[in-house]
Amino acid sequence: MPDRSHRRKPPETHTSVISDDWDDLDISGQNHSNVAFIDVDLTEVTGEGAVFTECVFRGARFNASRHADSAFVNCHFSRCSFFDANFTGCKLVGSAFEGCTFDLLGVEGGDWSFTALAGANLSGTTFMDLRMREADLSGARFTDGRLTGVDLSGSSLEKASFLRCDLRGSDLSSLEPLTVDLRGAIVDLHQAVLIASALGVDVRQD
Repeated sequence: MPDRSHRRKPPETHTSVISDDWDDLDISGQNHSNVAFIDVDLTEVTGEGAVFTECVFRGARFNASRHADSAFVNCHFSRCSFFDANFTGCKLVGSAFEGCTFDLLGVEGGDWSFTALAGANLSGTTFMDLRMREADLSGARFTDGRLTGVDLSGSSLEKASFLRCDLRGSDLSSLEPLTVDLRGAIVDLHQAVLIASALGVDVRQD
């Protein structure tokens, strides 16, 4: 099981790619393992079936990039930009993010379990129909975001903010209402009952 500590040690890398311009490159099918990508420009990169295993990304720019059915497994992202990036059906199991920006990030499908996003500002982002089991989301901010149909079972959610966030259809079994900000959050009936029960409310139909 991947480490869930707030600050994970980056994986060991054997080769480096420094200050390369991959702008608008098609990286479909590429396979990289234990590579350090330093200040690499991946703006508008597209890729299907690409695999990155235990790679380190520092200061990389993923702005407006599009990734489908790709994998970033046990990778470490530091000071990276994901403005308007899109991940569809991608696997990011065990990956950690530190000091990254995520404006307009869109994620649909795939598996982001065991990811470390503690303290991340994910306001206005979209996460739909994916697994985020046992992810570290403590202190993360999802203000005005969308987190629908997401499996958050076993995830750390302490001090997270879901202010005006759409949470419908997500597994909130790990949520402790008194430790998070739920003001204005949108939930379905089942979730409302779950939250009320966690607060000690006796919910009855009649």
